[in-house]
Amino acid sequence: MSSLLEREEQGRKPPYGRALDVGTGSAIWGIQLAKRGWEVTGVDVVGKALDRGRERVQAAGVEMKLVQGDVTRLSAAEVGSGFRLILDTGTFHDFNVEQQQRMARSVDALATEDATVILLCWSRRIRPLIRGVSREDIETAFAGWQVTDVEPSHFKLPRPLEWVLRPDEHWYRLRRARAL
Repeated sequence: MSSLLEREEQGRKPPYGRALDVGTGSAIWGIQLAKRGWEVTGVDVVGKALDRGRERVQAAGVEMKLVQGDVTRLSAAEVGSGFRLILDTGTFHDFNVEQQQRMARSVDALATEDATVILLCWSRRIRPLIRGVSREDIETAFAGWQVTDVEPSHFKLPRPLEWVLRPDEHWYRLRRARAL
């Protein structure tokens, strides 16, 4: 993922702008963004995960706002707006089609005109853990955005699980079609 972030940061100096960590959980990825120089807001529906995130943010010594809310209704969660980077490391691919479309519309409403969305998605369905999505699912939900890059995540499961689950996870980078 660092190469995808480097593209967003290229030619600029921190602070890079506002970033939204969608489905932040315990804030692992959001903390990394904050350390790189992004002004990060993380949003998740799970209160316990956010509690753990607050502990991690404090231990890391970074600034990061954490908000409890539904990622398919970000405006109602009052996360703010003007986000130049939106990161999702495993939420979108587990939603049904309606939820995917609501999340995409919600992200669209809060993103700047030159925003980038980075999604980490499994393409295979692994019940009951992960629903999985295709590139077409992403393009359909994010109408008005264009997939500009797809890179393998190189994620490795422990050997016994790898043979059973056969991970097929990719990073997707999207840009607004009118911003290209």
